[in-house]
Amino acid sequence: MVSKSKHLILLFSTLFLLLLGIQAYFMYKTYQVKERDIYRSVNNQLTNYSDKLENIHDAKEVKSDTLQRIIIRYYNKEISKKEFIRHFSEDRKEVSKRLNNYINDRLKKDGYQISARIRYTSIIHLPDSVKVISNPITIFETKDPVKKPKVSSTGTWRTSSTRETKGIETPEKRDIFFITSQSDFEIRNIKSIVFKELALLIICCILLLGSVLLLYIFTIQNLIKQKKQVEVLHTVVDNISHEFKTPIATLKIASKTLKKEMRPETLPLIDRQISRLESLMHQLHKDEIPDEMSPVQPEDWSFFIQDLAFTYSQNKFKLENKVSQELPFDKNLMETVIKNLCENSVKYGASDININIANLSDHLEIEISDNGNGMENSELKNIFEKFYRIQGNNIHNSKGLGLGLYFVKKIISNYQGKIDVSSQRGVGSTFKISVPYEN
Repeated sequence: MVSKSKHLILLFSTLFLLLLGIQAYFMYKTYQVKERDIYRSVNNQLTNYSDKLENIHDAKEVKSDTLQRIIIRYYNKEISKKEFIRHFSEDRKEVSKRLNNYINDRLKKDGYQISARIRYTSIIHLPDSVKVISNPITIFETKDPVKKPKVSSTGTWRTSSTRETKGIETPEKRDIFFITSQSDFEIRNIKSIVFKELALLIICCILLLGSVLLLYIFTIQNLIKQKKQVEVLHTVVDNISHEFKTPIATLKIASKTLKKEMRPETLPLIDRQISRLESLMHQLHKDEIPDEMSPVQPEDWSFFIQDLAFTYSQNKFKLENKVSQELPFDKNLMETVIKNLCENSVKYGASDININIANLSDHLEIEISDNGNGMENSELKNIFEKFYRIQGNNIHNSKGLGLGLYFVKKIISNYQGKIDVSSQRGVGSTFKISVPYEN
């Protein structure tokens, strides 16, 4: 089962990482497609608008042929480069203003922060293929400069000059120029725009991955829990015989005694141990108080201690029994309480165990103290947990299932009683029990 769990965890991890990779790739591709769509849309709008402005500008200047004349003057070195650029900027000031207003007013309403630039990258005199400019000339640029242009478009066109002869305009071929222009732009806040439009998709993907991850964690926790349960089960199987060691050992001793000589107290002792075995089996299987109970008699408390003294003859048990009446507690359960506490003392090195039992008007008091190894204060809060055993140097020093004190706590709690424990390392431990009852 453990091996299967490991393989299942490995398979689950692989599938989750694969799903995570697919989702990441899907989101990356979706981001790229959305980014391209936005740029394409903005580029089309800018191109259409700038073309419209250029057409209006060219229509106004068709007779004056201003661009042609400026280029000719610069080519003939009649004006400086600075004046040449100034002519371009002055010539297209109105176009630039309108384009700026378009970017600031219309596109900014959609949340786009756009940087745009238009340049003449090349002007060549066609008859002799001489370059008129050596570096690109910027004829339009927004206030925020273009740093990393995402979209660039180029255009080429030729100028044609005319001269007037006897009232008729004829082409002047030597003044033809070949011009290359380039338009660049970028959307500075493209990432925030794309993520905003993909917000719903991103949230859905995160929720999907989160759900799978939670399911994965929940599955691992269950597998770890099952693994611990298997380990506990193995421990139970390995040590189950030890829990019945006391009654079985007592029965063996009683059997040997019967073979040697017949003693009056031996047969009742055997009956009591058989009853205790039945009680232990009942607790292991049902873990609750039985429906039928035999009230505990005053002399039963002495019998409990006699059985312990008979089994652990090397230990000294001192009983002070002040109970003088029948009490409404199940005899088998009270025997389990007394014997589990005393046997716990024997397991952890006690040679002298003192037991004081008394009943007041409305409650039963039991105090068991020993001179055993004692416990650290940090151990006291855990000793009543199921399957818990005190460890020394991370090694269990005594065999057992860790069920004895758990049964004691369970029985006392079912009777609405309370149990207090105090202990000192190397000195011993004291258990005080108080159980209410009605006469």
